[in-house]
Amino acid sequence: MASKSYKYQAQVLVREYLLADPFVPCTSVLGGIFMCKMAYDLTQLISPFYYKGYVSLTKIQRIEWNNRGMSSAHAIFITIMSLYFVAVSDLFSDRLEGLLTFRRSNLSTFTLGVSVGYFITDLAMIFWQYPSLGGMEYVLHHFISVCAIAYAMLSGEGQLYTFMVLISETTTPVVNLRWFLDTAGMKRSRAYLVNGVMMFFAWLAARIFLFIYAFYHIYLHYDQIKQMHTVGYLLSLVVPTALFVMNMMWFAKILRGLQKTLAKRQ
Repeated sequence: MASKSYKYQAQVLVREYLLADPFVPCTSVLGGIFMCKMAYDLTQLISPFYYKGYVSLTKIQRIEWNNRGMSSAHAIFITIMSLYFVAVSDLFSDRLEGLLTFRRSNLSTFTLGVSVGYFITDLAMIFWQYPSLGGMEYVLHHFISVCAIAYAMLSGEGQLYTFMVLISETTTPVVNLRWFLDTAGMKRSRAYLVNGVMMFFAWLAARIFLFIYAFYHIYLHYDQIKQMHTVGYLLSLVVPTALFVMNMMWFAKILRGLQKTLAKRQ
């Protein structure tokens, strides 16, 4: 009887709260901010047990260490959910009728809200410790991301392309691991070399090839994109292009760094 009662209460919560459209954006953004706080605190709590040198790091290094743990948690979450919506779910499949650019669900909206909460939190931390956690390129990246994701969340337009772009967050844990290894004094280790190779291929796949596919998909469905609101239409074209340019600039740096690392090993 108790299990049935808990099951009923859970169903009521989902039906009347999580699936109530007016509450989804607000609760999801707050949930994203709460998730960031939990991930930050958890990283701060467990890091001394896995890396003894954590306590000897400077204050700003510990802040960045915890911040990167937070960003990795968001990256894992949003990558899994984005892959689900793009590759597994029927929400954006051709089997359903209606325009792809106007499809949404409460779950997809909630997922985008969590991501908005993360980018708001991370952007606030960047401003708080500016420029220790990142320069203007990070501010620009996060500002563009917040605008595009928030619009897709609130309007329901272009969510498919938003999730396509968010799959690129799969590179974040690899990039963060490189910083962790460097800070831990393992720059000459085999793990650092393997990480550099992994980062190169992950970036190539998730931030270069994936964006090229997204542009191709936009081209094939341009007649549907033209029916979006002007703001959504511009965001669907401008944001992926701006992020792709930034990705290419960062990829050039990754390639030069990998070449230097391999040259030192010879």
